[in-house]
Amino acid sequence: MPATTPASSTPAASAPAFSALARSAPEDSRRLVVTSALPYANGDIHLGHLVEYIQTDIFCRAHRSAGHVVTYLCADDTHGTPIMLRAEREGISPEALIARSSTAHQRDFAAFGVAFDHYGSTHSADNQRLSADIYRALDGAGLIARRTIAQMFDPERQMFLPDRFIKGGCPKCKAPDQYGDNCEACGATYSPTDLISPKSAVSGATPVTRDSEHHFFALSDSRCQEFLRQWALAGEHLQPEAANKMREWLDGGLSDWDISRDAPYFGFEIPGAPGKFFYVWLDAPVGYLASLAEWCRAQGEDFQAHTAQDSKTELIHFIGKDILYFHSLFWPAMLKFAGLRTPSRIFAHGFLTVDGAKMSKSRGTFITAESYIAQGLNPEWLRYYFASKLNGSLEDLDLSLTDFIAKVNSDLVGKYANIASRSAGFLRKRFAGRLLGDARTEEPGSSHAELEAQLARAGALIWPAYESRDTARAVRDIGALMDAVNGYVDHWKPWELAKQEGQDALLHRVLTTTMRCFARLTILLAPILPATAQRVAAEVFAGSTLNTEGPWKADMLDAPPVKQVGEFGHLITRIDPAQLEALLAANRENLAPLAAT
Repeated sequence: MPATTPASSTPAASAPAFSALARSAPEDSRRLVVTSALPYANGDIHLGHLVEYIQTDIFCRAHRSAGHVVTYLCADDTHGTPIMLRAEREGISPEALIARSSTAHQRDFAAFGVAFDHYGSTHSADNQRLSADIYRALDGAGLIARRTIAQMFDPERQMFLPDRFIKGGCPKCKAPDQYGDNCEACGATYSPTDLISPKSAVSGATPVTRDSEHHFFALSDSRCQEFLRQWALAGEHLQPEAANKMREWLDGGLSDWDISRDAPYFGFEIPGAPGKFFYVWLDAPVGYLASLAEWCRAQGEDFQAHTAQDSKTELIHFIGKDILYFHSLFWPAMLKFAGLRTPSRIFAHGFLTVDGAKMSKSRGTFITAESYIAQGLNPEWLRYYFASKLNGSLEDLDLSLTDFIAKVNSDLVGKYANIASRSAGFLRKRFAGRLLGDARTEEPGSSHAELEAQLARAGALIWPAYESRDTARAVRDIGALMDAVNGYVDHWKPWELAKQEGQDALLHRVLTTTMRCFARLTILLAPILPATAQRVAAEVFAGSTLNTEGPWKADMLDAPPVKQVGEFGHLITRIDPAQLEALLAANRENLAPLAAT
């Protein structure tokens, strides 16, 4: 099924208002184009996906807090046989299916505070043009090979079958109903022609073998291997674990990559090759550049300035470790030999487990983003929990529901929000909400001044953890600062000072210092808790110019511009275990019909 004319993408509704900030940045500021992996348009966003998008969003917000110019891009991955077949089953066009998915995906991302500067689609005019340009450049460099191969063909549906659409018995362990590329029972890999009694997953017919000419990216070419060895092992582009894996792949020798698929196929037709289409993994990463091109056009930016090989713009990709092969081998080589800049960094992360096990539909732990929001759960609870677990490595992380409840209730409610609730009421009642000035200048050498100084210096402590994506350390360090502020309150006991005559001046100072430090904690937590931080700025410090989205300038952490405390409700509520029980039940019920089909 050939693609129709691709639609142009539009900026995501959730994009933050950072344009003015970007334009006012110093000329020597770092320029970062940051991407998350493109979600496939054939499925819902679930909590496992959100690990990556929340991690990337925190990274982008933190870098903006350092005064850097950041453009966060994403798009839906829209091509391939699964999209074509699902649209056919539903009786709609592939374009209608991917449009529906895009709306749902952007809704879910926005609900969790993931704020893209632009959200596009791989089914776009820009992506078609760029994919064709890159292909032509690779062909011109002698890196596209054409040769005839034997493939499995469905005689009933008259279509070639991808490996995952062929099922049969494993040739090694004899386990039935296995995919055409690997066995989930014993882990063996093989060719679909090796399956015992293979069947088409599309029609149930027995596949036959047919020859077809395919196009290959000549990754085995010595130029590609030499470049990839130098790029991957330079020590600056990949995490150590990823570089070690690359070394294994390179030492084992690289094979040419099949980049074509035969009609019918939903995707882009290869230039000069009627009936041949780009394999989805060819045009999917090009979607990063297409989204950048669309953003540049909307912003009046120079696309070439960001994509030329000598560009000063940093290109940073966040991905799951399961797609490291595509991003660290195929993608850099495609860019290099198409004359474009290669990625500055590729940051991979591990998988999400729930209570120590893989997400499961039958147990209700395959939790969709939509169901989480529908149950009334605060998305910033999850942002904080994921941040407390991510350390910048490829390690898997576990969503322990018991630990989730304990950490949110202890840290965010018992420590962070408690600071404001212990002080703001007294300030409004006794001092009309008015805050004093900085204790370091008004009472130098006092314990009040020492605490303000400790929080004022915190930016230099916390920023390196954010920069290295070790948000677990950032959460621990900020938690230690919360403990220091709460310890200060426990020491001075403002609830007792309020009952004593002649202690108004001391009470006012203690409450002021506490709230000024709370403002600093809010700024430090803002990349993780953006909605809460914005609410604190608007309600708790009503009328202030506290900027929780801007750079951590000296005058922000050193002297937060807070002068008044206003009325506000609960900043963060406790998690009720019953809410999580309802969430698990909802997912078991919603997914039971899918598990049965």
